[in-house]
Amino acid sequence: MKIAVLGAGAWGTTLADMLAKNGRETVLWAREPEVVAEIRETRENKTFLPGRTLSDKLIVESDPALAFANTDYFLVVIPSQFIRPALKGFRHILPDNPVIVCASKGIELDTLAPMSRVVAQSLDGKHPRYASLSGPSFAAEVSEDMPTSVSLGCEDHDLGRELQEAFSTPYFRVYFTPDYRGVELGGAVKNVIAIAAGIADGLGFGHDARAALITRGLAELSRLGTAMGGQERTFMGLSGMGDLVLTCTGDLSRNRQVGLKLGQGRRLDDIISEMKAVAEGVKTTKSLYNLSRKLNVELPITEQVYSILYEGKDPRQATIDLMNRDLKDE
Repeated sequence: MKIAVLGAGAWGTTLADMLAKNGRETVLWAREPEVVAEIRETRENKTFLPGRTLSDKLIVESDPALAFANTDYFLVVIPSQFIRPALKGFRHILPDNPVIVCASKGIELDTLAPMSRVVAQSLDGKHPRYASLSGPSFAAEVSEDMPTSVSLGCEDHDLGRELQEAFSTPYFRVYFTPDYRGVELGGAVKNVIAIAAGIADGLGFGHDARAALITRGLAELSRLGTAMGGQERTFMGLSGMGDLVLTCTGDLSRNRQVGLKLGQGRRLDDIISEMKAVAEGVKTTKSLYNLSRKLNVELPITEQVYSILYEGKDPRQATIDLMNRDLKDE
């Protein structure tokens, strides 16, 4: 199996390196020629994954025609808002019936579509076979061979088992589920709750507040996820609760860091301008806010994060408004 990895950020580079070290023929496609040159010369992605020596077996290309030649397997690790234009641009060089494994987490802003629908629409007529890879996994830890477990969602059981075997290593354990929609939605929604958890920490609130946000955030995740076709049990697993806990508590979480700085009084534009990598939760917040209106699903934490990010609401007032909502049964 030859696997082409699209996107040479920290997570894409980490997964490509892991696959290469595990004996899979792997090509990493990077949009930036300078990143390709850097990896070829130093075996290090100093821009997005500094300090990690990459496998000599990992091939790196900036020419998609070379990167995608002679393979049917594509691991997409491009920021979610750019997946549609990227796949449309590559359409003429992709084979029919390609296997698309998406490791990006988000909801498309303009269409409110999950990544499975974005892939299907972008490659309409190509009949892509889709899978979603998500779970509690920081690139920095996976790249150091620290034990990690994730979920792989694929409706095709035979393909799902094949991919489970391909991505599993002695330190990277992959669990299979046919509920690809639940896997991809859990990965998207948790980023918004992580921003909320970061805001709470930035405001100086305690462990009680963080625990409440994680728990009620899981309720929001499950509520929206089931409304969009996911299975409730999936959200109790690695791609739901597991990823939510990690992203809300880990200092390596970009989304939590955005929230932390907002809680400390920083401006969103200034925070984003200082970041090399994308914090998916910022745009996903707007997508989820609009989805909640469209589907008539109540997402109170998401609504307050939206007001902070896009309406300039004071984070302390947002907290007061959350705590003073009408009392309800759990």
